[in-house]
Amino acid sequence: MRNAWRPGWIWAATIGVCAALGGVYGWRVEAATGGETAPASGTVPQSLADFSKVYNLVEQNYASPVDPDHAIYGFENSNAVGAIPGMLRELDPHSNFFDRRTFTRLRENQEGRYFGVGMRILTAAGRSGKWMTTVIEPMPGSPAFRAGLRPGDLILKVDGKPAEGLDGDTVSKMLKGPKGTSVRVTIEREGYDQPLDFTITRDAITAPSVDDAFFVQPGIAYIHIKEFTETTGEEMDAALQKLGSRNLKGLVLDLRGNPGGLLEAAVQVADHFLDKGQLIVYHSGRRSMERRYFAERGNRGESYPIVVLINHGTASAAEIVAGALQDHDRALVMGETSFGKGLVQTPYPLSEGAGLLLTTAHYFTPSGRLIQRDYHNVSLYDYLYAPDDQPPPRTDIHHTDGGRRVYGGGGITPDVPADPPATSALQGRLLAASTCPSYLECGPFFEFGKYYLGIHKTIPPNFTADAPVVEAFRGFLAKNGIVLSDQDVRDNLGFIRDHIRYLLVDMIYGEDEAHHLSVAGDETVQKAVEALPQAAALAAQAKKYMASHAKVGPAS
Repeated sequence: MRNAWRPGWIWAATIGVCAALGGVYGWRVEAATGGETAPASGTVPQSLADFSKVYNLVEQNYASPVDPDHAIYGFENSNAVGAIPGMLRELDPHSNFFDRRTFTRLRENQEGRYFGVGMRILTAAGRSGKWMTTVIEPMPGSPAFRAGLRPGDLILKVDGKPAEGLDGDTVSKMLKGPKGTSVRVTIEREGYDQPLDFTITRDAITAPSVDDAFFVQPGIAYIHIKEFTETTGEEMDAALQKLGSRNLKGLVLDLRGNPGGLLEAAVQVADHFLDKGQLIVYHSGRRSMERRYFAERGNRGESYPIVVLINHGTASAAEIVAGALQDHDRALVMGETSFGKGLVQTPYPLSEGAGLLLTTAHYFTPSGRLIQRDYHNVSLYDYLYAPDDQPPPRTDIHHTDGGRRVYGGGGITPDVPADPPATSALQGRLLAASTCPSYLECGPFFEFGKYYLGIHKTIPPNFTADAPVVEAFRGFLAKNGIVLSDQDVRDNLGFIRDHIRYLLVDMIYGEDEAHHLSVAGDETVQKAVEALPQAAALAAQAKKYMASHAKVGPAS
């Protein structure tokens, strides 16, 4: 999986936030009222009158001054819940209120485009407790990547203005700007005595959603979709064209960790692989008519076998694709049971740039499955971050085109279970432990990467972590309080060498090159390639089943 060597908290945070945003589409509803009447008991006007009365009592008598924005909307960047977010939480885990900054980011993510330098940054408490901003990843091909910025670079100044002490949103705004304008970024890089200056020309930043498409074996393609945005359908067209889909012998479609996104984008992706006219998904709600989405273009006769990879982080729009291909027996689904989000949110812009995402419908797979997992009597934390602790039910039974049983009400259950490789206690420590207090991202491999490149400056494209590099890593850990015995190194040598290589290649040659290496060593991807004949047999069997069960008209 992309960024598999990153600390696990990033995936958890991504799933938790993005699962609440997945499958967004919608319309606006305007409310109208007639003349005022006396509020009736138990009605909405009566409830609003009661709320107003309580708020006035609090505002007038509370021991400290009451900030109305905090009371109604909650606190930005904290877990405090205001009246509106609290009301929405009572509905379901995915209806939510967003302040201006968060709602703006949501729209940028949906559009997949903004103007800036193109790098992910992280701001955390650093020297003397002040905010410090670190470059986490220049996006492949972005102005920041081309200029030579690296993961681990500490941003000191932007256009001469100190960045120390500024929050991440402020630094981000300083880096963004109109296309064609320049920004000077001063950074501190380990191994260099003086700060380094980079002049970067801003450009349109398009964060690709189909962020990997290449051959893992001759004729066998691998495609990874990280989310579903307005451009995903077009990106899938380009990826299949680049791969030469008419000559493919098989495809591994990786949806692991994909939190969802736009419903229309999921429909467009599924359309590439199904027969023209096949049902992809349908949805209905209390105030919305049932709407069905069909494959309009279809696969145009391209029937190569497909294995779809999913895990607990596969949610919403990604589940639509996996569910549609599974229900039509077009693909073999492998991995872990998916997140289980079958609620569709509609965005409603509010004043001051804020916004509301309200659940307005439920979506169903072609066989009639509701994918939504039960969220009643489950804490919000457990619902978002521990979906694997809630076993899916087996009472809502449906059938695929080929007559196989599938189940609703608990995410997509894989046809072939495939858990990720077990991580030893030491490996978990190396992935999650922190060797410095300054940054959330400073796990041992990340910090060693900065240290190693501070000495060696670069690595060749064919770099491997040989014995001297492993010993250097071991020595670096010892200086930071993590001691590895000879047995520890022997038992985890492959893991250590691979992660050092991934991280250093990422820092010098970019995320794409590092991901190609990680996919090559991914056991689940290898299992998917081996299962392609099984996927082909599944599709062929379904066609025979449908032909044998086709209705025969009366003799003439």
